[in-house]
Amino acid sequence: MELKRLIEGVEVKKIVGDTPKEIEGVAYHSNQVQKGFLFAAIRGVEVDGHRFIGEAIERGAEAVVSEEEQEVSHRTMILVPDSRQALAKISSNFYGDPSSRIRLIGITGTNGKTTTTYLLESIFKKAGYTVGVIGTINYRFAQKTTLAPNTTPESLDLQKILWEMQREGTSHVIMEVSSHGLDLERVFGCQFDGVVFTNFTSDHLDYHKTLEQYFESKKKLFSDYLMKSRKERRFAVTNHDDPKGKEIVRGIDLPIIRYGMNPSCDITADQVVSTFDGLSSRIRTPRGDFSAHSKLIGNFNLYNILAAVAVGVGMDVPLETIREGLERLEGVSGRFEKVENRRGIHVIVDYAHTHDALERALVGLKGILESGPQNDGKMITLFGCGGDRDRIKRPMMGEVAGRYSDLAILTSDNPRTEDPLAILNEVEKGLKSLPIKVWDQNEIKFWRTQKGYLKVPDRREAIRMAIRLAQPSDAVLIAGKGHEDYQIIGKKKFPFDDRIEAKKALEEK
Repeated sequence: MELKRLIEGVEVKKIVGDTPKEIEGVAYHSNQVQKGFLFAAIRGVEVDGHRFIGEAIERGAEAVVSEEEQEVSHRTMILVPDSRQALAKISSNFYGDPSSRIRLIGITGTNGKTTTTYLLESIFKKAGYTVGVIGTINYRFAQKTTLAPNTTPESLDLQKILWEMQREGTSHVIMEVSSHGLDLERVFGCQFDGVVFTNFTSDHLDYHKTLEQYFESKKKLFSDYLMKSRKERRFAVTNHDDPKGKEIVRGIDLPIIRYGMNPSCDITADQVVSTFDGLSSRIRTPRGDFSAHSKLIGNFNLYNILAAVAVGVGMDVPLETIREGLERLEGVSGRFEKVENRRGIHVIVDYAHTHDALERALVGLKGILESGPQNDGKMITLFGCGGDRDRIKRPMMGEVAGRYSDLAILTSDNPRTEDPLAILNEVEKGLKSLPIKVWDQNEIKFWRTQKGYLKVPDRREAIRMAIRLAQPSDAVLIAGKGHEDYQIIGKKKFPFDDRIEAKKALEEK
């Protein structure tokens, strides 16, 4: 593509050099530059791409997009106020603005994004659409699945994926839009048809620093990207039961669909029955009511179901199609996923890694236990907190686990470069605020007599212990890692899957 066409719509401060050049490709990593490429120097969380402009030119870059002016002889330097926005717009131009030729739904919020994408995917497929999904677990379309290095890909990678999806005939794309993706302008220039807000609670404060900054990042999906989209029939969906759900749509001069358990919501539910076999409810919409049974477990999943229904209603999907789509979804990898066994223990693996997500999971599980035919089952919770990440939530997660569990087992998550014991000590501060017992290995066999907790740093051993201590009708929640099939210790990844480890423990005598 000719350079001057490639930078159409980009806010430019100054151009040094010629623009009637043919550009063969675009890169933001200098080691991916080839002869005739444009290199965009972007500032990352740890590395500044401006340091690699010289290397990009040595590799053959014909043009450079930069926020800093540097001498680049016989090359074109394009100075911009924001190289991330410039990269996003250039990427969209290079791939022919693919989001304008598909129906694009963006979902943001602290929890529930992944499950909502799976529900919507099932509904859209039932409606006969060709669907693509971009999210935390993977990117998938046209029988192709790629593991996701980031929930929301960098703008160049995102536009390439959207282009590939559109080229393969994908008509509808559902995308998880993370706060990092929004703050780093990865979806700048995307043409959204609809956006969804699931909920808001503390997370990622290692990056955003304050809750206000974290929320403002999420709000951009509504106030900036949806409002600036060129799509004609745009709409917003929000969780009206969440205080931030009201704030995020303030000033949005577009159709707004509000969901929640408050009867005043546009999409709501009643007659809810929750068991280990799933959720049954009557769902109420402005177009009529219907009853549905979902295989998803836990009352909190009702909100994800209502969010998906709201999008379906916003896109004029028939209610019967929505119902069938909800019911055909078998489950979501690592999201309240049951580990089947013959021992009568309810073993659940879940990605819950915030105090709010953990609380929702535990409240949901305890509700099922207490309403079941045998209401004497105990609640064992195994969890940890990631290293080099938001430290504020550690004692909060500890307090939640101690409050709702009969036994909490503190263990390692992905400790990364932190000392695992130091992480557990920070989590333990929340447990120490409660009047519960600290068990040791010698007396843990008496755990059923008193609420308490135990520290077992080795996650594999912690899972074995949780299973070993459980009896029929007990519930064991293994939280924090969900679908992940690895553990990060230091800077290395080691194979580790909670589901596999739980199955092995259940098979032990």
